[in-house]
Amino acid sequence: MRPVVSIALALLGAALGPAAAAERPVVVELFTSQSCSSCPPAEALIGRLAHEGADVLPLAFHVTYWNHLNWRDPYALPAATTRQEAYAVRLGGPTYTPQAVIDGTVGVIGSDEAALRGAIARARSAGPGIPLALTREGDQLVVRVGSGNGAGQVLLVGFDPSHTTPVLRGENAGRTLEQANVVRAIRDLGRWSGGASTFRTAQSEGDAAAVLLQAEDGRILAAARLDQDGARQEALR
Repeated sequence: MRPVVSIALALLGAALGPAAAAERPVVVELFTSQSCSSCPPAEALIGRLAHEGADVLPLAFHVTYWNHLNWRDPYALPAATTRQEAYAVRLGGPTYTPQAVIDGTVGVIGSDEAALRGAIARARSAGPGIPLALTREGDQLVVRVGSGNGAGQVLLVGFDPSHTTPVLRGENAGRTLEQANVVRAIRDLGRWSGGASTFRTAQSEGDAAAVLLQAEDGRILAAARLDQDGARQEALR
């Protein structure tokens, strides 16, 4: 660990308490749709990951381009479609569902459990990085980013931990879908340029929230989450 990072971690750890020493979660973004017949196995895998521990942060982004069929996904977000298109440019290749992007750097078929878990394991081996914490203070969410090398955007993601949806039409007609960590909104809080920074914002849509620090090339530099009970969860990398 480089000295500047060590100092940053120590300072933020002193301010935020012992929980700040935990490693940050590997971020898994699943691009999916209720109108996609091959997506339920990937969504089931995301559900399992969501219950396996805090070292993985799975987020399900429901895209809009399946909505031309005769079932409209109630959780489809234009921002999810735009986000996947940006990954397609960075990673090369078309957009498709189900696609999982791990830490903003690797894309795999979202239902390929071996490939997905292999990518997660490789992401865990990455070195330490930027201290990051998400807390709730009154009616606001507060993001604190420590100092370090690099730059990136601070993104607040609001999500619902679970939804059950009976699908009446389309490729999944007659199925009841159990879906985890359904993203309801994504908000750009501003740019981090290497120095310790604090961002304050109103509550995001969704019952839970996470924050991502993402570099211009798509890499997730840090992530943290705040769950329904409001308990603070910090993560470092």
